[in-house]
Amino acid sequence: MTTWKDAPNRTIDVNGTTFTYRELGEPSEVPVVFLHHLTAVLDDWDPRVIDGIAAHHRVIAFDNRGVGATGGSVPSTIEQMGTDAIAFIRALGLQKVDLLGFSLGGGVAQMVVLQAPELVRRLIVAGSGPRGGGGIDKMGSIVAVAYLKAMLTLSDPRNFLFFPRNPEGKQAATDYLRRLKERTDNRDKRISIQAAIAQIKAIRHAGRSQPDDLSVVTHPVLVANGDNDLMVASSHSADMARRLPNAQLEIYPNSGHGGIFQHHRNFVPDALQFLAE
Repeated sequence: MTTWKDAPNRTIDVNGTTFTYRELGEPSEVPVVFLHHLTAVLDDWDPRVIDGIAAHHRVIAFDNRGVGATGGSVPSTIEQMGTDAIAFIRALGLQKVDLLGFSLGGGVAQMVVLQAPELVRRLIVAGSGPRGGGGIDKMGSIVAVAYLKAMLTLSDPRNFLFFPRNPEGKQAATDYLRRLKERTDNRDKRISIQAAIAQIKAIRHAGRSQPDDLSVVTHPVLVANGDNDLMVASSHSADMARRLPNAQLEIYPNSGHGGIFQHHRNFVPDALQFLAE
């Protein structure tokens, strides 16, 4: 089976914009579409998560508008990011999908299901919270401090943003970042500074917006996070799960924003069981 490190880069025209994506996995009637985090491109997906889900499902991951090798400019709101994701999914000719959204991608996934509920079967939201959650609009300063620490230590900012700074967390960060380098050929284009700034503005706008009525989302939802998320407080994940009529909550111990990567050996089976129900 093709694995994430070997999956070819593909493109498709979506309303005049060229979107870049990768596809792999077992044929399934309802594919799983992955939506990624702030500043991330295709190469920032953990291969253990992608390959684990792809062992049982058709998986599609893409760069949304203005990100990586996809053309256009990053929208100023997560609502428009959701609209763009819907357009991409429909351009592929898909009638029904499962969504797996991580961090910013979790917010975009919520916009997809709110705007086009008929398009979604099941939804996994990881390391994310509801729009209007307290503290989410402070994301810019949190990211800035992490990037400063990364510059001073010549390291990746995700060491400070995704994982706890204890021995277990530091080892998880090392392992995760090593896995991201497994793909050596045909890697994606890195996100531009302008695109990253636009994403942060969109996140801050979402944090200051009125909360969405999540009671209308009757789809099955798996909400996952670490127990000490620095970027999106773990309490926001619990709050979102309470407000969704058909949600289950998985909180992974001694982990942070990247809890699903640190605990991929638990998260992948949890996700597969949820998708199979």
